[in-house]
Amino acid sequence: MLSVYSDGGSRGNPGKSAYAIVVVQDGKVIHEHAEYLGVHTNNYAEYRGLISGIAKVLDLKATEAEFVMDSQLVIRQMNGEYKVKNADMKALYDDAKALSSMIPKVRFRNVRRSEEMIPRADALLNQELDRH
Repeated sequence: MLSVYSDGGSRGNPGKSAYAIVVVQDGKVIHEHAEYLGVHTNNYAEYRGLISGIAKVLDLKATEAEFVMDSQLVIRQMNGEYKVKNADMKALYDDAKALSSMIPKVRFRNVRRSEEMIPRADALLNQELDRH
């Protein structure tokens, strides 16, 4: 099973935004990636991080993955606990749902910002923002 830790953020809301993912297998980091997104909202950046993580799992042909984020909103939307009301976010949500449906066993879990690999993902996205 792969664990994918993703974080998205913006400096201002909207503002300069980026996301980062950290992919872990058997306790070892096997992939890291961060990307600058331009001026967007924090929620946009969070979803783009999730979608990037899902795409990486598909690239690796994994059949089981857990997506871990500190965004309670995104996780609750992905788990069907909250509706997606914003039209821009609905398109990203639809992409994330469609892509994640291609993974046989998938789970979405919320953690605090200070837990697990989220601080590493947060540091990567901030390094990316600092470059722009």
